[in-house]
Amino acid sequence: MSGGGSLINLGELSKPATVLIEKVSDAVGGIAKPWQIKRVANAEAEAAKIKAIAQLEITDLEQRALARMVREEGIKQENIEAITAGAIPHLSADAKPEAIPSDWLAHFFEKSRIVSDGEMQMLWSKILAGEANTPNSFRKKTVELVSTIEKSDASLFTKLCSFVWMFVIRPETAIFYSKTTDFYFKQEISF
Repeated sequence: MSGGGSLINLGELSKPATVLIEKVSDAVGGIAKPWQIKRVANAEAEAAKIKAIAQLEITDLEQRALARMVREEGIKQENIEAITAGAIPHLSADAKPEAIPSDWLAHFFEKSRIVSDGEMQMLWSKILAGEANTPNSFRKKTVELVSTIEKSDASLFTKLCSFVWMFVIRPETAIFYSKTTDFYFKQEISF
């Protein structure tokens, strides 16, 4: 059986059977017309493919380059899908993903699609969810900066940010600072 979805592969019928079906179709008003159209289209497509392959003399180098590009794009697509799936649990009920600017999204995935590490993908997922929750909350510069951060730097930055407080009374941000480096050393934070 071929991949055409039919239980009977009409392409493998003998010539007399094909002629009979065509004859009956002509007499009865086209009972096999859909099959005939599909068969002709498949034959024409196969012929066009053979002609194209004959015209394209792809060198071994070009074949390897094409295979590499397909592999790389497959990995990038997996990364994009993992980041997108990772963002879903972080979406709020009133998220507005439709309000994310197209150019921002293109820039975001241009930078994030090369990230295969699961923890770093989660960082990208949270940024994507944050942008969907509050459109225009992450600038392209922020996306650019995150794309240059190594995993160890991101971990260090996350630890440092855990010592930042926002004051409700006065909109100021405070960073815990100790004159002794012991505090940060114990937290495995180095400058």
